[in-house]
Amino acid sequence: MILNETYQLSNKIEIPKIGLGTWFIDNDDAAQAVIEAVKLGYRHIDTAQAYGNESSISQGIINCGVNREDLFITTKLAAEVKSYEEAVSSINQSLEKLNLDYIDMMIIHSPQPWMEFDGEERFFEGNREAWRALEEAYEAGKLRAIGVSNFQKRGFG
Repeated sequence: MILNETYQLSNKIEIPKIGLGTWFIDNDDAAQAVIEAVKLGYRHIDTAQAYGNESSISQGIINCGVNREDLFITTKLAAEVKSYEEAVSSINQSLEKLNLDYIDMMIIHSPQPWMEFDGEERFFEGNREAWRALEEAYEAGKLRAIGVSNFQKRGFG
């Protein structure tokens, strides 16, 4: 069954091939969506700070009946986070909202803030700073894997 299939990331962490994407799921409904998805066999839950549903995702994780270690939770730094200090704070906020000791994967959601996407400013330095914060959280065991989303080849400069 494809819900049981995984990919291996470069650091040897296994990520389920299929996950529940929670974009457009209101915070009021996200917990039940997680519970129902886990009942169906999903083990990867994908959220983001921008979705505004991390706290409800947490309740779904707690109440889904599957051990935390058997789930793969992905979240993303808000696209507007473009400094080291903001990234450190955002990582800690996601850990708190998700009520987790670690997040399986955290991603820089976008190379540019959404309101400036495709603009001239590439935010190279801000993305480097956010990446440094992700690396430090990875080294500290707060994150098991890190990555980027919506970047093009020139995304880091």
